[in-house]
Amino acid sequence: MNPDVHAFLSQTLTPSLGVPLRVAVYSRLTDGIRSNIFPLGSLLPRETELGAAIGLSRTVVREALMLLEEDGLIVTRRGVGRFVAETLPGVGLEEFRPFETALADQGRPLKVVPGEMKIQPSIDYINKGLSLDAEANGEPIALVQEGLPAGKYLSDISSALAENLQKAAESEETLLAALIRLCGPVFTAGTCGISAGVAGAGRAKQLNLRAQDPVLILTQTAQHNGTLVYLAKCIVSPHLGQLNIVQTTPPS
Repeated sequence: MNPDVHAFLSQTLTPSLGVPLRVAVYSRLTDGIRSNIFPLGSLLPRETELGAAIGLSRTVVREALMLLEEDGLIVTRRGVGRFVAETLPGVGLEEFRPFETALADQGRPLKVVPGEMKIQPSIDYINKGLSLDAEANGEPIALVQEGLPAGKYLSDISSALAENLQKAAESEETLLAALIRLCGPVFTAGTCGISAGVAGAGRAKQLNLRAQDPVLILTQTAQHNGTLVYLAKCIVSPHLGQLNIVQTTPPS
């Protein structure tokens, strides 16, 4: 097995509470496929090799591979082995990632224009979403409003996040994208809620809409080591067009 592949697979697997091992292995292999650890069209290692590298049974690995095949990420050639698909299905909001990545068309990345960042008293939306008390702080940015606890609230959860927060705010990215770039994959167990609303006077001006125009409101959360640490709201203009969510059969 390629040393880079073995190093990737052998990283400690820490599934969130309630997540089956087969789903955690599925996520690990999906990350490897989408990050080109396993190139398109390439032959995957055998079940026994994958199990030995990950440190789990062949049965768990086989179940994860079945999920990958159901989702069109790999194909089986009888008598030869399992191969990464030549083309991969698109990714929508079902995978936790920065909003600018989820909303961008294929090959057409969005440009993020940073707005104001300042430490300020947290509003009820941030307090309730992150289970903070009234003394905690949040940081709004442009039409993607992102909230993290500040000061000791954040440093107690992650010193890396606290140390890189200011640098992240100064980059031309959302805080989520910048913090992942600076700190690595520190966020886990993300969820994204979707609701409909209207732009309203303030947001309409920034989005070049009328106040009564409809918008999608995406609410995203993330944890770090089991503690809720990130909350964001993204106001999506109807000019974006179709926003896909890839649906798959849930694991049994």
